Amino acid sequence: MSHEDAWHTLRELLRTQDLAVLGTDSEGHPYTGLVAFDATEDLKCLLFATARATRKYRNLQGNPRVSLLIDNRSHSVTDFQRAAAVTVLGAIDVVEPAEEGRLKERFQTRHPHLNDFVGSPSSALVRVKVDRYYLVRRFQEVFELVP
Repeated sequence: MSHEDAWHTLRELLRTQDLAVLGTDSEGHPYTGLVAFDATEDLKCLLFATARATRKYRNLQGNPRVSLLIDNRSHSVTDFQRAAAVTVLGAIDVVEPAEEGRLKERFQTRHPHLNDFVGSPSSALVRVKVDRYYLVRRFQEVFELVP
């Protein structure tokens, strides 16, 4: 796979998958949870929403560094040859009040079923500034992609 093909595969994963596994730091231990996400067009940022009363939100307040795993597995033997996964490394970035409305609208367009949740004062829209992507296909092809 060429570098160009790797970027195409990454864009396809980010476009077609709705959920990511978010990894945060919980007192020195990894803590994971599912989040609905959206990627900005330039792939420099990912967005997700979470309730402020969750462990993941508390973890983010203590350590802004995160990882996310996004994949297209089907839970079958064919995944060994066909599945692709991307690990995203980055850190949360403060969403300024002037940007919040636009970013919430973007996120809610992708996930309209979460409109009430995202609009609730008890929820936070989180932006992850991406440092790099690690794309893996067929368990052997690995590409490091920097936005």
